[in-house]
Amino acid sequence: MSAYTYRAVDGTGRLLRGELAAASEAELDSRLLQIGLQLVTCRPLSKRQQKSAGSSVDRRELINFCFHLEQAHRAGLPILEALRDLRDSTNSSGFRNVLASISLAVEGGKGLSESMADFPATFDRVFVALVRAGERSGELSQVLSRMTETLKWQDELISQTKKLIMYPAFVGAVVSGVVFFLMLYVVPEMTEFLKTMGQDMPWNTRALIATSEFMVEYWYLVLAVPAGAVLLGRWLIRNDLRSRRAFDGFKLRAWLIGPILQKIIMSRFATYFQIMYASGIPIVDALKTSRELAGNMVIAEALDQVSGYVAEGNTLSMGIGKARLFPPLVVRMVRMGEDIGKLDEALQNVTYFYNREVGEAVDKLQTLIEPAMTVVLGLILGWVMLSVLGPIYDTIGNLGAG
Repeated sequence: MSAYTYRAVDGTGRLLRGELAAASEAELDSRLLQIGLQLVTCRPLSKRQQKSAGSSVDRRELINFCFHLEQAHRAGLPILEALRDLRDSTNSSGFRNVLASISLAVEGGKGLSESMADFPATFDRVFVALVRAGERSGELSQVLSRMTETLKWQDELISQTKKLIMYPAFVGAVVSGVVFFLMLYVVPEMTEFLKTMGQDMPWNTRALIATSEFMVEYWYLVLAVPAGAVLLGRWLIRNDLRSRRAFDGFKLRAWLIGPILQKIIMSRFATYFQIMYASGIPIVDALKTSRELAGNMVIAEALDQVSGYVAEGNTLSMGIGKARLFPPLVVRMVRMGEDIGKLDEALQNVTYFYNREVGEAVDKLQTLIEPAMTVVLGLILGWVMLSVLGPIYDTIGNLGAG
């Protein structure tokens, strides 16, 4: 089955754009009519475009998707009817197109997970694997319930992280603006006055004047070099594996941020791994699937080592112990779960452990950032004021003494 990008009009005459899977243009027209749209134009997507079919949707849309499907399945309602209800109620046109394609595929006899796999940009491999495991085990409602809670936790964590980043970003922008204003306008005016006093200036004043003169002369370099370095770094990270690995390792070692980032990654891994294991996915397959959640080459390679150890017949606790990904307490928790035959409960405890660690670490960092940024701004302004006013006070003092 191919995928098409189309333009269609709804009952009110509004022009809509979207993507839909169909075997032919005639079938595409028929499918659009089923959802109340009249086809205007269409063209098939290339193979590369089909690989990224669908659209990235808001996490809250996915939470709503999981919750409604879970409630419908638990109540015994057909999945097809639940998909149609979601299709008609969603406010996102992109997600509506995805749901329309999925509902039509399910109506044609495909499974839910198989239909979702056609839209990798909307449903990643982990999401699809969990739904497939739920279908095979007959516990789809439990899987969707766990996914709802996990997505809610991720949404809350992302919201906290954004708040954490916004304050230093705002203060950093203010500090940069103040520094530029001082160096380009205020300090040059004061420099002329200080030079007319004809006395030796202290080292901090000379350093300030030299910095100001450099920024006045080469202000474009001050702006262009950092921006160019960022763009070059991003290009290297995307196109060179060694650069990406080095950057990922640096992020994990960075002061304050590194430990929190590692906890966030391991928390996400532990959460989804526990869900996959509880859903009946074998440990090796769960490890291979969940490595994609890392988003960090160093940790992904360590998870590959764990997968290799387990595939050779070793226990999970031995694998994560050798890879040194988890603290000793977590390794002992997993080993105890394996010994008593309750690995599922042990993994749930690991998930709770990391979720709590992440929440506490983010809260601590948030309390440190505000005073730290205030201190930085105060030091910069203090350096400028001391360098400018110091010689003036010395001159006044010498005049009084004379």
